[in-house]
Order: sequence, then C-alpha cells, then structure tokens
Amino acid sequence: MSDDFRIEQMSTQECWEVLDRERFGRLAVAVQGEPDIFPINFLVDNGTLLMRTAAGTKLTELVINAAVAVEADGRDGDEAWSVIVKGLARMVDSFSETYADDEKHLETWLPSDKPIYVEITVRDISGRRFYRGSAV
Repeated sequence: MSDDFRIEQMSTQECWEVLDRERFGRLAVAVQGEPDIFPINFLVDNGTLLMRTAAGTKLTELVINAAVAVEADGRDGDEAWSVIVKGLARMVDSFSETYADDEKHLETWLPSDKPIYVEITVRDISGRRFYRGSAV
C-alpha cells in the first residue's frame, strides 16, 4: 500500500450533489447522553433529507431529541468520500404534494413496512474526498 494520499474539502454544492446520488447512510442520535446509530435510506428534497421509518427505537429517539447527524460515504478504487449532515428531524404529519412524487423513489433497502416519513432540516453540511495511491 502506498503512503501517498490527499484529502480535499468538498464545497456545499458538491456535498448536495453527492447526497443526491446516494440513497444509503447512517443516522446518529443521542438521548440522555447515550449515542445510537441506525442505517437509513434517504432522499434529498429541497435542502432537506427525507427518510422512512416505523415505530420503534429510532422514532422514539427522534421524538425525544430532534438533533441528528447523518453520514453517507462511498468508495471507488483509490478514491473515497464522506458527507456529514447535522440538522433537526421531525415527523411529516401530512404527506404533501411536494413529497407525493418522491414516495416511489424512497424505497427502503429491506422490504419492510416503514409508513412514517421523517424530514431532516439541514443546519450544517460538510464533506471530504480522499485519494490514495494512483489517485493522488
């Protein structure tokens, strides 16, 4: 393995472009000082992330503490990237026309019933690209 590597900060626009192509990430929450992390499928929609869930630990923790982080990453050969979003989550009470077209695109990885939609309003977004070996 080569010791050659390079790390680049991504612009806000690049972060959104990468997330718009990605559909899988990790949701980080904390309740009473205890962190928890969950795999999620998400969709980018007008500066927010939209995800689906069901009743359970994840939803309970989102209700108790709406402050969340989402991390998504990927790798292709000697190049990799990571985007981190920080924001506030809320259950979507009525599935508006805005989301009606997105429903068919927001599929969960496992074919399970996840009828509750959660919107994450993004307060901060950052990302990095990593290059090693021949990609430097």
